[in-house]
Amino acid sequence: MPDLWAQIHAERRALAADLAALTFEQWAYPSLCDGWSVRDVVAHLAASTKLTPGRFFSALITSGFRFNTLGAQKLAEELGASPEDTLANFCATIETTTHPPGPAGAMLGEIVVHSADVRRPLGIGTHSSAEAMIGAARVFLSSNAVIGARRRIAGLRLRANDLGWTSGSGPEIEGPMVSLVLAMCGRPAAVRDLTGEGVATLQARL
Repeated sequence: MPDLWAQIHAERRALAADLAALTFEQWAYPSLCDGWSVRDVVAHLAASTKLTPGRFFSALITSGFRFNTLGAQKLAEELGASPEDTLANFCATIETTTHPPGPAGAMLGEIVVHSADVRRPLGIGTHSSAEAMIGAARVFLSSNAVIGARRRIAGLRLRANDLGWTSGSGPEIEGPMVSLVLAMCGRPAAVRDLTGEGVATLQARL
């Protein structure tokens, strides 16, 4: 587990460094998450690190078992009054190992995908490490819970042309690793980076 958390913490630090240079206007850019700005995504990242299993289930009960309501409440708590507050709240969580119910590996997947969710619209070229992206892909491919990645790429072969990574069998989809990870998590914007006979099938499943 220490290697996993070291990766997670490194990814958080790298994102925080990129965020420190943003203008006020950039914080309001739409992210790749529908309906969320860059600032919303960062607040969500901070909020998820504070949900122990006990806090999660307590908050779920309080929200009337509505996941969207719970998420919105926790996001609002971390936004603060300004982008500076949002960034400070995120930075305060960088070294934590707290996480909601489920495997700790899900936190690696979350930081890899959400980092790309904010970097891509902003034109920031920094990508997660190869190890972190591959680790995130393995997390998503092992479960359909919440993300539904395994269902989305069933019967398809993925090939990262920048890392030499492959997974699955069937009609092939090729492209950068970060784009493969985003696409398997349902981000349509990433599909334009991909080629191969399996792309049409993946596109239809988004």
